[in-house]
Amino acid sequence: MIDTSMKPIEDSVAEAMSVKDKELLPHLPYILQDFWEMGTYPDVIIELIRRNKAEPEGASLLDLGCGKGAVCISAASKLGCRCMGVDAIPEFIGEAMSKAKELGVEGLCSFEEADIREKVKELRDYDVIVLGSIGQVFGDHKDTLSALKGCLAEDGLIIIDEGYHDISEPIGQQANEAGMRIIDEHVLTDKDALKKDYERELDMLTRRCLELVEMHPDKEELFKSYIISQMMEYQMMESIYVNSAIVFKPVPR
Repeated sequence: MIDTSMKPIEDSVAEAMSVKDKELLPHLPYILQDFWEMGTYPDVIIELIRRNKAEPEGASLLDLGCGKGAVCISAASKLGCRCMGVDAIPEFIGEAMSKAKELGVEGLCSFEEADIREKVKELRDYDVIVLGSIGQVFGDHKDTLSALKGCLAEDGLIIIDEGYHDISEPIGQQANEAGMRIIDEHVLTDKDALKKDYERELDMLTRRCLELVEMHPDKEELFKSYIISQMMEYQMMESIYVNSAIVFKPVPR
């Protein structure tokens, strides 16, 4: 069991964003300013909701670690979902609110800057909970599903979208131990499309990091080290990781 409950929020954010040096955290909004979808494909989440929710239109959705709100805003636009997004980076929350207003779904979407590990203790009765590409913030799948169950409606769904290094990880067993079961999965198999996405994203963050080098020459090593670490991360995601969105549902009583 991985206990992350006592980690400072900065450590949790750094881990979720694959940042090794916390000195980089204040610069993330600048580096990622060209990103909207951040690690999770909204269309995949929407398709899984449609496949597994009898009446997906108007469902309540909670996105934990929502980034700039791409999943919430897309679900509100395409399904009429009532969405709540929570993230620890205030600039991301600000962008999410602006984007929701721009696309005319601000009445269906609310966003809050908060520590998701604390926020889950007070949220209840969501039809769908999404945890997209934020790593083991709550621990392994047993710990994660156990932490999120209290926020879930009786017949609700939890969707965890992540890259898995070892596909033999006993996810189903851990789900059962948390009183949940796997009912669906979407694996991204189009390697050519993924490669194009990764190359585009790496180009965007590299350009912004080099701009920061010009603005802060004393931190050149910090920004260039991040470029190298992200290059290695994308190479691993392309060649080693399996990108999978898994749908969990409570075991019938």
